[in-house]
Amino acid sequence: MAEKNLVYRGKSKDVFNITDGSQKGKYRFVFTDRATGYIENGKTVFDPGYDTVVGDIPGKGAIACRFATHFFKLLIAKGIPTHYIDTINENEMIVEPAIPLSMQVESPEFPGSAPLSNLEFTWRNNATGSFWRRYPFVRPCKNLHKVVEAWTKGDSDILITLEALEETGALTKNEIVQSVELVKNIAEIVSQEFTSKNLHVIDGKFELGRLKYGDGKIVLIDEISPDVLRVCRGFNPDKAGNCTLFKQCATTSYSDDKRTIKNKNQVSGAEFINIFL
Repeated sequence: MAEKNLVYRGKSKDVFNITDGSQKGKYRFVFTDRATGYIENGKTVFDPGYDTVVGDIPGKGAIACRFATHFFKLLIAKGIPTHYIDTINENEMIVEPAIPLSMQVESPEFPGSAPLSNLEFTWRNNATGSFWRRYPFVRPCKNLHKVVEAWTKGDSDILITLEALEETGALTKNEIVQSVELVKNIAEIVSQEFTSKNLHVIDGKFELGRLKYGDGKIVLIDEISPDVLRVCRGFNPDKAGNCTLFKQCATTSYSDDKRTIKNKNQVSGAEFINIFL
């Protein structure tokens, strides 16, 4: 499909508008080999919890597409509304066009004004990553009961409070409640699926939106892939759901006024994805 039909280029996939054929008007997702992570001691470390593309993993796109297909079909079978239609190639799927949760600029005449292009929602089973860095008074791997946070999605993701979403007019109170409930329901299904494979989901992020030709109902859009999940082995919770292995698993550092946290038992996408394929 021609590059001119490109609708959006993200960190891990490209979105094209289908302009002819039986699926005219739908969107085509092309899952790429691009991967996010960070550079440590001159070496590339791939980690879906980071926002920067640091390289390619050959074959990643095809595997991610198969993985996303598995979970979209599972969610649909569980009654979760999504924009998924069909998978047509090893790294391509067809979806209904959807409008991400967003908001136009109220006063564009002011320099620096910018729209809210779209939101993504993180959910966390355990405290790690940016959550622990922001709340370092919490012990690593603490049970967070799938706490949901909203972020502006872009080159640099920015946390935005749920109260602010309502006050700015980006979402109504009822839409926020609906979104949080939907994210938690999806998170529970995904977590249970991994638990059945003796793996544990630490946290994840989903994108929500409204179908372009729908009734305005909020549904799951974008993808469910190794790029949006952090998974670990050996999860051993106590009665409160806190992992008892945090002293052996979590490593932290603090220098130059910056905190880092890593999980020794975190599983790379390349490792856990094959379990479902």
